[in-house]
Amino acid sequence: MNTSAWRPEMLYEHLLHGPRFQILDVRSAEEFAAWHVEGREPIPTVNVPYFEFLDLDTDEDVVKAVLKSAPQTLLPRLDADIPILVVCPHGHTSDLVAEGLRQLGRDAANLDGGMAAWGDHYHVETVAEEAGLRILQISRPARGCLSHLLVSEGAAAVIDPLRHVSIYLDTAQRHGARVTHVLDTHMHADHLSGGVGLAKQTDTAYHLHPYDAIHPMDLLPARYGFEFLRDGQQFRIGRADVRVLHIPGHTLGEVAFLVNERWLLAGDSIFIESVARPDLGGHPEQWTPLFRQSLQRLLALPDETVLLPAHFSNAREGDPQGRFMAALRELRTRNEGLALATGDEAAFTRFILASLPTFPPGYVEIKRVNAGLTSADERKASELELGKNVCALASRTAD
Repeated sequence: MNTSAWRPEMLYEHLLHGPRFQILDVRSAEEFAAWHVEGREPIPTVNVPYFEFLDLDTDEDVVKAVLKSAPQTLLPRLDADIPILVVCPHGHTSDLVAEGLRQLGRDAANLDGGMAAWGDHYHVETVAEEAGLRILQISRPARGCLSHLLVSEGAAAVIDPLRHVSIYLDTAQRHGARVTHVLDTHMHADHLSGGVGLAKQTDTAYHLHPYDAIHPMDLLPARYGFEFLRDGQQFRIGRADVRVLHIPGHTLGEVAFLVNERWLLAGDSIFIESVARPDLGGHPEQWTPLFRQSLQRLLALPDETVLLPAHFSNAREGDPQGRFMAALRELRTRNEGLALATGDEAAFTRFILASLPTFPPGYVEIKRVNAGLTSADERKASELELGKNVCALASRTAD
């Protein structure tokens, strides 16, 4: 490793391009089960909660405790031939564990900032470049969240901005552009939207479909101003054309943005390996037929249309550069939900209802924050966003 600490960007580069390493995660078993570091390829990972190898009845410091206990409790469970990255919630305990392992002669580093920092890491990749248009995909790899920045002739549109809005301002500036449009495909449930805040910072309008400006559980309207999105609406971003497609199902106000009639920013509707879940508003039986019609509308687009989703479920859905995109031609057969959407309605409904993951209770509160009904400081926001998104249907095959 040649370093005692990895920043999250270093971890991401290792996940994409190697070399091989292993992870010692010293969080509790419950924390580990809820969320852990994953990559395109399986990473050798051992979860040993720190309290299992530290004597909590003494004041012995962590490094000394590791020196005493690791030869029996840790080293037999770790590969002696590959480096170790030690992980904890905030990078404090793991730093001391890594130091103890180094004193025992092992190549060990700490994840600086721990899982909290990893959860807040962003990565930017260009996914499209043509005359008068560049599309940048801005991902939050640990959570599986994707957003997009359209840049054309000094203007920039942000689609589905995530909570930390500085990444969009900085990226637009690096590409010589100013944010002129802020658009959400829907009111998100898995993460806090940066849309309203970004619009205020850039003195531009925030755009949302009016059906999604009502909390689906509380039935209360959003407490902020916004511009209505409507089906068929056209935006001009520099030289780029953006057309709005209303595709209800995941939410009643879900929209997709078709850019230059080729690039489909589909929000939470179609993903690379799955489709979205229609139950987060509490009405899966009623919304599933509506969702099928929306998928059929998207499938009527030309084969060469390129999907740019708002989420991914696992890193394997991306290419070696960490880009999440695929032509509809590829997805029509490899994506089971899409294939079923074109067939029998009853079969599609059975598939959807049988594939719904457990409803995450925290998503109700995230929507309250996104509707402006409540607020969340940084600590609360981090708690609400803990773990990966579960906006897609559950996988029907083992990972």
